[in-house]
Amino acid sequence: MAKYIANRLRVKVEFVDGVPWQERERLLYSGAVHAGWICGLPYVLKAGGGRPGIVLLAAPVMADPRYARRPVYYSDIVVRRDSTVRSFADLRGSRWAYNEPGSHSGHNIVRYQLARLGEHAGYFGHVTATGAHQRTLGMIAAGEVDASAIDSTVLETELRRHPELARSLRVVESWGPSPAPPWVMSRRLPAAMRRDLRCVVLSMHREPDGRALLKHACMARFASVSDADYDPIRDMASAGGGVTL
Repeated sequence: MAKYIANRLRVKVEFVDGVPWQERERLLYSGAVHAGWICGLPYVLKAGGGRPGIVLLAAPVMADPRYARRPVYYSDIVVRRDSTVRSFADLRGSRWAYNEPGSHSGHNIVRYQLARLGEHAGYFGHVTATGAHQRTLGMIAAGEVDASAIDSTVLETELRRHPELARSLRVVESWGPSPAPPWVMSRRLPAAMRRDLRCVVLSMHREPDGRALLKHACMARFASVSDADYDPIRDMASAGGGVTL
């Protein structure tokens, strides 16, 4: 993707990877990184006050019919295949895991669902923060935790990469759809560069090499999104604000 953008814009593009999510977010918010892909929850938190340092670029539209050609995704409740759990209601007192508190799919929507049930604390018997959906899936498969809410696109990717996980895990419930995690840009990028970058990303599906990249990621295209598209995440954060996992 970095190479594709570099070729289209005729600029040098460096892909930043291999650092913890906290550091990646710090680099993006400080302007040291000019564009990135973040969860919808940190986006709405950053966009909520004053003049935010980031602006929306686009959001992915996944190719699977489940996503109905819209920039959305789900939170899938995952358990071991041999678990007796059949729904989220069976998970009271269980060993629950979540990736990190800045995640909508793994944390924010869970608090919202508990608030809807009138459960504000103590629903789970034990709660573990794992740092990543991928690590959580491994812990469920190994029997170290009982369940978690997993970003549906991450789950699908991991099941493709690791077929043994598909034999070890199953989904008992799905929540959503929610607005897809957006790609964002730093306001430190010149306005003309932001405009050109948005144009390149939104037109990828019209270019043969762009379509090949999208297909590799099981995506159909990128879609234009507005701040108001993320109001559902704001509403869920507000409703679940008093819930402790």
